[in-house]
Amino acid sequence: MQTVDLIVIVAYLAATAWLGLRLSGKQKGLKDYFLGGRNLPWWAVCLSVVATETSALTVIGIPVMSYLGNISYLQLALGYILGRIVVAFFMLPRYYDGEMVTAYAYLGKRFGQSTQTTAGVTFLFTRLLADGIRVLAAAIPLKLILDGMGVHTNYFTIIVVLAVVTILYTFIGGIKAVVWVDVAQMFLYVLGGVLAIVVITAQTGGGWFADAADAGKLQMFVFSGNPISDASAFVPSLIGGAVFAMASHGSDQLVVQRLLTCRSKVEAQKALIWSGVIVFVQFAVFLLVGLALWGYYGGATAADLGLTRDDEIFPMFIIEGLPQGVSGLLLAGILAAAMSTLSSSLSALSSSTVTDVYGRLKKTPMTDEQGLRAGRWATIGWGLAFIAPATVFQSDEGNIVVLALGVAGITYGGLLGAFVFGIVNKRARALDANVAFVAAVAVNAFFFVQEKYITGEVWVAWQWYPLLGVIVTFVVGGLLSLRNRAPELEAAVREPANR
Repeated sequence: MQTVDLIVIVAYLAATAWLGLRLSGKQKGLKDYFLGGRNLPWWAVCLSVVATETSALTVIGIPVMSYLGNISYLQLALGYILGRIVVAFFMLPRYYDGEMVTAYAYLGKRFGQSTQTTAGVTFLFTRLLADGIRVLAAAIPLKLILDGMGVHTNYFTIIVVLAVVTILYTFIGGIKAVVWVDVAQMFLYVLGGVLAIVVITAQTGGGWFADAADAGKLQMFVFSGNPISDASAFVPSLIGGAVFAMASHGSDQLVVQRLLTCRSKVEAQKALIWSGVIVFVQFAVFLLVGLALWGYYGGATAADLGLTRDDEIFPMFIIEGLPQGVSGLLLAGILAAAMSTLSSSLSALSSSTVTDVYGRLKKTPMTDEQGLRAGRWATIGWGLAFIAPATVFQSDEGNIVVLALGVAGITYGGLLGAFVFGIVNKRARALDANVAFVAAVAVNAFFFVQEKYITGEVWVAWQWYPLLGVIVTFVVGGLLSLRNRAPELEAAVREPANR
């Protein structure tokens, strides 16, 4: 790590803070702070959605997948596109039906306050866990940088610094600052991936691609393996990926909040669908990075390279294998991806805290000024809260991308199931939805915990968690709803009584 690289990184951090504050404008109330006044162009929202779901997990985690295996992760990206199309035309119009600040406002409208608060609180908890892992992903390359400079520190210190820096511009600028900084950051980290491929190709003569093809690492479709437990198989990747995208982009406040900043429903639909196409291309870029690294290091394992985690392979190449300046640019790209998702999460967590929890529990109506003040305090609180799960998960030895997606999948099925259940089952009531939601989360949590901490065996691939949650929600909720009268029958019973 050279002085010029440090200058590039520091300059990037300063430019990010300036850009976010410069473009954010003055926040006058909740609608400005959480929805950007609903006046953002669709293409900016599209790129922000991509940057939000990317994070440092993609930049350092996806290359490892092709380094150790092949490019079959693209199967999941195809499923993501299908899921987005369903969300765009089935779920998104309902969010634009009235003034809804969060995804869970629909549940409140359909089932009442208890269901909205239950979904909101669950989102807060699982988002905290998943984004704690994303903080850890950003800390990995930073620790390697500091170690290379002779500054030996621990992950905890780095995690604290990252959390505090991200809090600053999110606290002041709100969602508008987050979206515009996302746009700039996405261009930076994708450019970093392309530069890595160019540099390795120049140094190796480009033979890595042919070698990867000969080794069968260009295999995209995997039709063998157990379709239930094999995460690399085609069926769970395509179908499970589609349902996962429906949950993450149709019921996760992190993404829905961005879509609600568009000027119209049509622009939001355009932003959502195109984001799927861009994600596919982006995955392809970083999978190619992994193949290039495989050729560069001759397929050596992380242990052979003197590393403690597979996720450290790309960061090590950035520090040791790139020219001065380019190394700093790539590391800045990883920081860009990390801060993009963290700032997005802070905005989503604070908006859900204020509207789904604080606003619902407050006995008197909440004014815009009170909501804005509460939102900023919530931003600080959640930013500091990221520190705990990031510290806990640092000992996990699995792929950091799969770990984060598995955690998110625990509640995605229940959330998506509750949305679709409310739309399809007209007989359902609040208690039915609440019990079904909790049951879905419990089932997925069981499979996650037994795999990670009990047996170590994969019984159900993480891609199936959302679909499994939807099925449990429909079965449990549907059975409970049978005790209720159908809406038309209930109306017929009420009509004579009102005469």
